[in-house]
Amino acid sequence: MAGRTVRVRGFPAELPPDRVADKLTIHFLRSRNGGGDIAEVRVLPESPPCALIIFEAPEVAQRTLKVKNHVLAIGRTLYPLEVTPHAAELSPDEVLR
Repeated sequence: MAGRTVRVRGFPAELPPDRVADKLTIHFLRSRNGGGDIAEVRVLPESPPCALIIFEAPEVAQRTLKVKNHVLAIGRTLYPLEVTPHAAELSPDEVLR
C-alpha cells in the first residue's frame, strides 16, 4: 500500500460509514478529482471522522493530492474535504472497528 493511500477528513460525522464509503468512492473515482481505480475505502472511527482511500496505483494517490479543492456533494450540501498523504500504512491483518 506504500504511497497509494490518502487520508480524507471533512465529511459529516452523522452519515453511516457505508454511505460515506460509497460517496467517497464515487468522488475519488472521477478523473476530474484526480482519481482513478480504488482498491479500498476504510472509514475510521475517529473524532473527527476520517477515511483512508487506498488506490490501485501510487500515481493516482499523488494526483488526488495535487487537486486543490475536493468538495463532496451530499444532497444540496457541499463539504470541503481535507485530503492528505497517509504515512502510516496499515497491515492487512489489522482489524478496524
